[in-house]
Amino acid sequence: MMLRRCGAMLLAAAAVLAFAAPAAAAPDPVPPPSYAGFRLVKAIPGEPGTPRITLPVGYELVAGAATQVASRAEFYSFVRGPRSEAVTVTVDWPGTWVGSVVASDTRPAIRRHAGAPYRISFTLPVTWSSVNANQATVQVWSMLSPDTSSGLHWRIEHNDPDRVAGPWTGVDWPAAQAGAVINYMIASEAVLRDSGLVAEARRKGHFFSLMGFETNNVLHPDNPPHWHLAYYPGLTYSAPRAHVPHFWVDAQGRTFYNGMDIQGQGRSRFYAGDPAQIHDPENNLVVTLTIRADGGLDVDPPAGPRYSITAPDGNFAHQVDVSRDGVPWRSVVSRDHVKIGVLVSQVKEHQSAGPHRTTVYQYDALTGVLNNTWPTPN
Repeated sequence: MMLRRCGAMLLAAAAVLAFAAPAAAAPDPVPPPSYAGFRLVKAIPGEPGTPRITLPVGYELVAGAATQVASRAEFYSFVRGPRSEAVTVTVDWPGTWVGSVVASDTRPAIRRHAGAPYRISFTLPVTWSSVNANQATVQVWSMLSPDTSSGLHWRIEHNDPDRVAGPWTGVDWPAAQAGAVINYMIASEAVLRDSGLVAEARRKGHFFSLMGFETNNVLHPDNPPHWHLAYYPGLTYSAPRAHVPHFWVDAQGRTFYNGMDIQGQGRSRFYAGDPAQIHDPENNLVVTLTIRADGGLDVDPPAGPRYSITAPDGNFAHQVDVSRDGVPWRSVVSRDHVKIGVLVSQVKEHQSAGPHRTTVYQYDALTGVLNNTWPTPN
């Protein structure tokens, strides 16, 4: 009797197991969204405005004042949705003729619609991991020395008054500051090379970085006007113990403050006459940077000589002079024609009777990508 009862129980259990619903499969993970930015560049700058933008199902504009930005020259925005190499964006902007579209450092082809003169469409790759990862769409700069392994990474920002956005819309256009910063960087590049500082950085696997400021990127509110002569003990911008000076300049381009960030230590503040020392991770002195009372800068390699960057008329946007151990060495004059994408730099060698050396950088005025560079005698 007991055996029959146990057998019946086993059969019942087997039946339950045989007809029980299978375990539910785990759902496929939802992939994170991808992002992409685009700039709509007006054929003729005018009052800032906002177009109507239509996206395919599943895609949306990223909301926020930093991701929907209008200026006199353009409107830029960011898209979010599933990763795709080809998302069609349609723009209706009554009364405004869109002359170009920019995405990263390219110009996507524009399709114009018959019977709708102010409607365009273009194809946008939505492939970036975040909005910040695609800041290249709104950054307009030229890489004059793009390889950190060379010992010097150098870019020039091209600032157009018609593209100002964010904090720059409420202040006077910093024309002198923008010009002065380029003069400073051209002079500093010559100093870093002549002194052997670039060669030594390259030998160590380190690099110097020359950068200015940008006035159209609300994702990076890069204000007030300033420039950088920074040192990275490694081959990337995440190198530990990096020293990053922020040299603020006034309306004549005179440097008056250095807020130097040392990764892991916060910011140190230096004013005229305060030597700001840069050290490598082994605490070896790399270079000393000292703001001068006249608004210039002294650059002191550990073994000398001292290089002094000054302005003959007090305005660093007009011209900067460089002396080496107190002896006139070079003069720099530059002009950046941002509307047509031409930067002209003229350098005079004071110890030479030869002509000035003129270098012309031709770049895409909307992306900063260099097209041609050539030196010409004057």
